Amino acid sequence: MHDDLHTDAAALLGGTGAASRRKALGLMLGAGYAAAAAPLMAQTAIATSPDGLEVGEVSYPSGDFQVHAYRAAPKGGSGLPVILVISEIFGVHEYIADVCRRLAHAGYLAIAPDLFERQGDPMAYGELAKLMSEVVAKVPDAQVMQDLDASVAWAGKHGGDAARVGITGFCWGGRITWLYAAHAPVKAAVAWYGRLTGQDTPLQPKQPLALAAQVKAPVLGLYGGKDESIPESTIEQMKAGLAKAGAPANASRFVVYPDAPHAFHADYRASYRKDAAEDGWKRTLAWFAQHGLK
Repeated sequence: MHDDLHTDAAALLGGTGAASRRKALGLMLGAGYAAAAAPLMAQTAIATSPDGLEVGEVSYPSGDFQVHAYRAAPKGGSGLPVILVISEIFGVHEYIADVCRRLAHAGYLAIAPDLFERQGDPMAYGELAKLMSEVVAKVPDAQVMQDLDASVAWAGKHGGDAARVGITGFCWGGRITWLYAAHAPVKAAVAWYGRLTGQDTPLQPKQPLALAAQVKAPVLGLYGGKDESIPESTIEQMKAGLAKAGAPANASRFVVYPDAPHAFHADYRASYRKDAAEDGWKRTLAWFAQHGLK
């Protein structure tokens, strides 16, 4: 019934897909939390003010598709360093928008594209397994790389410096961060608990470990010692691959927080670990500054 309401509202507006459903319901990217991410821990969720910032949804072409993204930047800024912010499987909801605002307050143009938009709307899913099988598993890596290239191009024409680009991402977005660091000449990258190995598929043909030799920027990997989904042995393998790759990949570093689980930066979830999250954030800002983004 709920899905039918989504579909009917979208049809009334003459469109289909995630963007149309959002508009039909009066929603914008970055509004609210994804249902599949429940239970929410509202008491730990950080709310960053938009004061002094230009924030909200933007759109731009990627091939023949119109990508939507949430962006935050200092008001009136020009020639700003750009940070691509890559979401977890839950899409560009309130947590990701808040991360963008945090980066904007630090002087960046932060942009978080909706990389699931062609396949579906993560906000419409209440069940994790369905979200994974019906949306996330169907997103091609090549499509994601194209959309991120388009995001950089848009930022370069709207207050950003396309020659000074960094990327950071969480969980699913952490893996994408590694892939994009191997795809494009970004200045620096920060991958939060992105998996490094996994099953190759036609849509996700290579994992970060297989691309270590192609990494074009120093990557800071932030991982949890109690993350059952990412064995520490894979981190050691990635370290060896990056060291063998030579510069600039061999300038990459890893920090493993011994007591942190997966998703320790996600302040709206029970996995949040304040000390590790705050330390990782300080390291993120320092990493970007150290590698030419400030």
